[in-house]
Amino acid sequence: MSKRLSDSVPGLNAAFTFELSTAGRKMRRLFDGVVREHGLTLSRARALLLLSGHRTWTQAELADALDVEPPSVVRLLDGLERQGMISRSAVEGDRRAKHIELTEPARVQIGHMEEISATVRSRLLEGIDPEDLKIALAVLRQVVSNAEAARSDDADLTAPPADGKDHVRAQ
Repeated sequence: MSKRLSDSVPGLNAAFTFELSTAGRKMRRLFDGVVREHGLTLSRARALLLLSGHRTWTQAELADALDVEPPSVVRLLDGLERQGMISRSAVEGDRRAKHIELTEPARVQIGHMEEISATVRSRLLEGIDPEDLKIALAVLRQVVSNAEAARSDDADLTAPPADGKDHVRAQ
């Protein structure tokens, strides 16, 4: 019997990250297609859903939460403002900063987006055991943590790990 690529740790790592990337692209494409039917892009829908939380956001905070550069979030907000979904107001004591406020049409749209998101999530995760989801969630959180650490610690990602092995650290 031949050994499959995913039977080795390096092969498993490669298969996992490839499938993770594929799943992310397919989910983004699916969500984007659905929200476009409601006059939004995926980026605008994500921004509205974040803004719907119980707090006041500045443009800089939203850029950080969306993991985009500030000029990108400004263009995103310009589009939402043109659609009548948000308004921006100056932050007292900092004339460069802007608070973002949702309009009533945005709140209606957010209600639709929440319903759509719940339906799409149910469809995507159909047939997956809740215990498997808990494990997958723990793994994904560790991947996110590792990615953030790799970005922030100036690691040389072109070099192999210090021990010379391609491995996944269990935590």
